Amino acid sequence: MSLTILYFAWVRERIGQPEEVVTPPAEVVTVADLIGWLAKRGGGYAEAMAEPERLRAAVDQNFVGTDASIVGAREVAIFPPVTGG
Repeated sequence: MSLTILYFAWVRERIGQPEEVVTPPAEVVTVADLIGWLAKRGGGYAEAMAEPERLRAAVDQNFVGTDASIVGAREVAIFPPVTGG
């Protein structure tokens, strides 16, 4: 399954790109699985995903928890907590 991943704020800065299309392995079925799989790619990915509890996500433009399924999703956005100001 092809999946577009969008990166925002400091996550984007560490990875070095705003988005990419990936085909995760079949065992990657939740947002948490995806974050873990991305972290194993090393480099900026490992740095950006080092504290998964600090990350937020949206699947097909709906905010979700890390236990949310990505099966059948077209897009996942990963971003740090948003603060007002």
